[in-house]
Amino acid sequence: MFTVDQLIHSGLFTLVNEGEDTQREITVPFCCDLLSMAMGKAPAGCAWVTVMGNMNTLAVASLTDAACVILAEGCSLDEAAQAKAKVQGITVLKTQLPIFAAALAIHQQLSEASL
Repeated sequence: MFTVDQLIHSGLFTLVNEGEDTQREITVPFCCDLLSMAMGKAPAGCAWVTVMGNMNTLAVASLTDAACVILAEGCSLDEAAQAKAKVQGITVLKTQLPIFAAALAIHQQLSEASL
């Protein structure tokens, strides 16, 4: 089992907002920048890696029950989304890594935790 808290403290990503349930298990990395597709395909408990740092991303993360959101490619939350992440208790991290590399890093952490 690999939790959001472990991801926060892994040193892989920079914490933007610490959500309410950091003891939640991360089930799988999920990559998608098309919000309508993410709404239908993001699995519950995923670590969602995207470049979309806006309010709609947080709404989709909440709707799909994502464990956390990782903003890749140096993207960040806009001011309104930053405030909304705090209110909704959504964990958001960021990285300069490309989307695939960020998801691969999460996958490797999940694999190591399952040994």
